[in-house]
Amino acid sequence: MISVAVLITVFNRKEETLRCLQSIRAQELPCGSELTVYLTNDGCTDGTPEAIRAQYPDVRIIDGDGTLFWNRGMHTAWSAAAKDKDYDFYLWLNDDCFLYPQMLRMLVDASSTKDDKAIIVGATQTSDHTRQTYGGRMNDNSFPVMADGLHAVDYFNGNIVLIPRLVFLSLGNLDSYFTHRFGDFDYGLRARKANIGIYQIDEFLGECDLHESLDKWCNPKIPFIERWKALWKPNGMPPHEVFHFERKHHGFHKAFSAYFSTIMHCFIPSLW
Repeated sequence: MISVAVLITVFNRKEETLRCLQSIRAQELPCGSELTVYLTNDGCTDGTPEAIRAQYPDVRIIDGDGTLFWNRGMHTAWSAAAKDKDYDFYLWLNDDCFLYPQMLRMLVDASSTKDDKAIIVGATQTSDHTRQTYGGRMNDNSFPVMADGLHAVDYFNGNIVLIPRLVFLSLGNLDSYFTHRFGDFDYGLRARKANIGIYQIDEFLGECDLHESLDKWCNPKIPFIERWKALWKPNGMPPHEVFHFERKHHGFHKAFSAYFSTIMHCFIPSLW
């Protein structure tokens, strides 16, 4: 029997979350598989956890207080899952993803071709099927070409990601220093340093639309004082988290430069 822990963190996106959970329930599960959803409710006020308990009572909800955001919410869900059971796989999902029925089967099948020792990433596209939105990334931050077979990538967005047990035992959980951003990119770069392969499947496994608006902290149409406050929020671009990420992967000098570049980007966004 294959056991899979699905990890999700949510905040006030009830309709999207319920649609995501519905698409999980519609999965073509590999024969003999067991699927358990661990969902961090990070202080929802829109009735999301109540609706989940009513419609999907088997979902294991871990309550947060609204300060976890994406990365620490996923860290919390992952910790709960790993404490409950030694799962064969851990599946990261964003709650605004609509998943195609073959998603999980294709991820698990792809993992088996790598002896369940690699990270397998699923790409998503817009709901109108006109462009790719998230998935594996190359060193220049571009998406890989969708070609036959698995495509090796350098890091990834955390929207649809399958982490086999052996990878988890090697790398552990997400870095809880990060609040919202960076955790997924950091995990991919940690995998590369540990010589763990990262591969994207060659077809779309779901839909997840982009958030097209420019971030408030670097939007020149926003007054400076509002940009400055937004910069330091967990879902902004906290300079200390930028520094931590860059120092881990590119050294002190790059971290120092990135720290002040981020602040200058907030001060004079028109330069970018």
